[in-house]
Amino acid sequence: MLHAPIIGDSHQQLDMPSLLEMLARSSSRPRYAFMVLNLIAQVSRSDGSAGPLVAKGGGLIPLRDWLCDALTPMGQRDPRRVTLEERIRSDLAMSGALPMDEGQATAMVEDAIREQVRASGKTNVSRAVSELVRAGLLKRHYQGYCVDHHNRGAQRQAVYILAGCARGLIGGRQEQPRAVPRQAELVF
Repeated sequence: MLHAPIIGDSHQQLDMPSLLEMLARSSSRPRYAFMVLNLIAQVSRSDGSAGPLVAKGGGLIPLRDWLCDALTPMGQRDPRRVTLEERIRSDLAMSGALPMDEGQATAMVEDAIREQVRASGKTNVSRAVSELVRAGLLKRHYQGYCVDHHNRGAQRQAVYILAGCARGLIGGRQEQPRAVPRQAELVF
């Protein structure tokens, strides 16, 4: 599978080693960029777009949060995570917010770690996506509460679209039914 050709919408054929070489040239962290690209391809629809929301555990979460959560296991053995856990536990204990029950304390510490990891993970994902956009493998826009909009903020969420030869990463998957109605579409 590593040498399977990838055919994009620009009729350019690119095999996996060539894609990895392209990422190595255009990204400061090519392995991370490849993981982000692969995850986006996994949740993309047949038109190559992913987001603004992804179904997870019976609910919907923003695409960037889903990407951060999906990439979190990669840092579980990182010594910085252990240091972060110790710092959060000691900060909560000094402030008196840490419960006496060990199970509740562990849950509180894990929630605080998840929040901090997700915040820094969003920065890492955005940086990787920017590199993928510069490489011509992704397009990005922001979709908002009322209308599509190119600016961020005001309840607008990122939408990533596989571009060029990266469209070949979609494969022959079937279109998943839409979980969220389009704007001005009523659900009965």
